Amino acid sequence: MVVRESHVVELVDADGAATGSCTVAEAHTAPGRLHRAFSVMLLDDMGRALIQQRAAVKTRFALRWANACCGHLAPGQSVSDAAAQRMIEEIGVRGVTLRQAGVYLYRAEDPRTGLVEHEYDHVVVGRVPADAPMRPDPAEVADVRWLAPDRLRADMAGHPDRYAPWLGGVLAVATGASGRLP
Repeated sequence: MVVRESHVVELVDADGAATGSCTVAEAHTAPGRLHRAFSVMLLDDMGRALIQQRAAVKTRFALRWANACCGHLAPGQSVSDAAAQRMIEEIGVRGVTLRQAGVYLYRAEDPRTGLVEHEYDHVVVGRVPADAPMRPDPAEVADVRWLAPDRLRADMAGHPDRYAPWLGGVLAVATGASGRLP
């Protein structure tokens, strides 16, 4: 985890234009610096979303449930390349075709660590069979589960502290105006 904190991320303005770079650790130190990131929403053949419980060693929002995987882009790296690489590293899923659904801009402070997520978050969506082989990295992921979007929304509304603060926005971008996952 410490190594990942030294990776370089691309800083951006509110329109997504590059403004510079810094390390992951610097970007997440309060008050937080707006930087490019991505969130992957994976769906199975029954329309359920894969969510993961973030590992206890995560520096931000540990043990909270989030989308299938997420991460940061290096300056100049494409969203699809970064997302494909992180899906392999985090949950052990390969060969998924991803489509960009939109961007979710958010800022959230982790009450436990004081670290800040301030991200220009590219939301990408892919489909995988429910029985697709997965090999979650225990240094990244404590658990995974499939949930119907309506059940996920209801649980997030009733128990928001169980979930990463970006998950609701990511789900909204992934579902679009229909409120349903594609």
